[in-house]
Amino acid sequence: MKRQRLSAHGTRFTALGVGAMFAISACSKAPVKPQRPAISVAVVPVKKMALPYTVEANGIVTPIQAASVASQVDGIIVDVPFSEGAEVKKGQILFKIEPHQYQAAYDVALAQLARDKAIAENAKRDYDRFESLRKQNVVSAADAELKSTTAASTQAVVEADIAAVSNAKFNLDNTTVRAPISGRTGGLLVKNGNLVRAGASTPLVVINQVRPIYVRYSVPGSLLPLVLQYGAKGGLPVTAMPSAASSPTAPKDTASPSMDAAKKGNSQTVAVDPAAANTDGYGVQTFIDNAVDTTTGTVQLRAKFDNAGGSLWAGQFMAVSMKLFTEEGALVVPSQCVVTGQRGTYVYVVDSASTASLRMVSVERTANGLSVIASGLSEGERVVSDGQSRLTPGAPVDLRSAKDSAGGGGGGAGRGGRGGGRGGRGRGGKAPPAP
Repeated sequence: MKRQRLSAHGTRFTALGVGAMFAISACSKAPVKPQRPAISVAVVPVKKMALPYTVEANGIVTPIQAASVASQVDGIIVDVPFSEGAEVKKGQILFKIEPHQYQAAYDVALAQLARDKAIAENAKRDYDRFESLRKQNVVSAADAELKSTTAASTQAVVEADIAAVSNAKFNLDNTTVRAPISGRTGGLLVKNGNLVRAGASTPLVVINQVRPIYVRYSVPGSLLPLVLQYGAKGGLPVTAMPSAASSPTAPKDTASPSMDAAKKGNSQTVAVDPAAANTDGYGVQTFIDNAVDTTTGTVQLRAKFDNAGGSLWAGQFMAVSMKLFTEEGALVVPSQCVVTGQRGTYVYVVDSASTASLRMVSVERTANGLSVIASGLSEGERVVSDGQSRLTPGAPVDLRSAKDSAGGGGGGAGRGGRGGGRGGRGRGGKAPPAP
């Protein structure tokens, strides 16, 4: 009987020990880690395409030549037969100066010339007679030489008179001031009725040649080898527009895809109405300076624009884009895909399992909203174009259209699902009463 009791007690203790061991084992087991929610992102494929290599710079419009019109004679302005700010042609009358004194001086010079011509002709006839008589030994050689000297001196006086007449005619002609070049006039600096002086420091008006016209711009000296390679002989296409805007009014490059086209893998050609394009903004590079500015490390270039419409204005600041060449097979992604971090530039790549991974990349340049990738990506890979700020390496992603707002519909649905789950747990805790 005692053995049976001990056996029963032992069996009970053994069962309690086994139960305790299971309880301890259950307590020591790690909790199940919840699954990470997928983050809604937009992706675009990495593509190869022909992309223009352009150089962007700030420029300033400069007239090909500027003329400061000044008076070459003294006098009072009696007429200004043009409007200030108007375009004038070369040789057009701009100012008229009181001509009476210059007309009188010209008339006096003409009269003196006529008188001295008559004297010179008479002296020449005397010399001819004396020379004939000398040959006949009627007069001495000394008398003939004297007449020769008199004839030569009177002829010299005639030549001086001719010069005086020319000078008087020059002054008389300069009482009418004409445009030395074709161009646009500035404001009148001397008005009608003012007294002007020859060689005065203040010009009458300034004329700028505006058709054609130059745009000066500078590029970094590091680009000089490329500029010399492709533009040493000139002829590179240049576009320019007022610097307040973002891009020239030029036809969009067909190698620049939109977000939707990039997602579909097709490039989109953007057509521009030719009537809306500003043809004044197209020019040709014509000049490379012979030295790099040691202060700024830049080299100055110049482009020539026909400016038929007159929209380019002297002194205007312009945003200049110069195309050097077209790079074939450039590996590109939209610039918004590239993020700059502490370690450099990177993108998020999405694999076939819809998992995002961080990839360091090297960006060669940017053009037309695209970044040319030098290393780090391969053609066809999918990179995140929207939603990078909420990603971490290894995060699951939910692909959406690039037009959707970041985290819009997906996040709301997730919160609604979690709310429904909490409601279900509450109803489970308080069962309805049995009928």
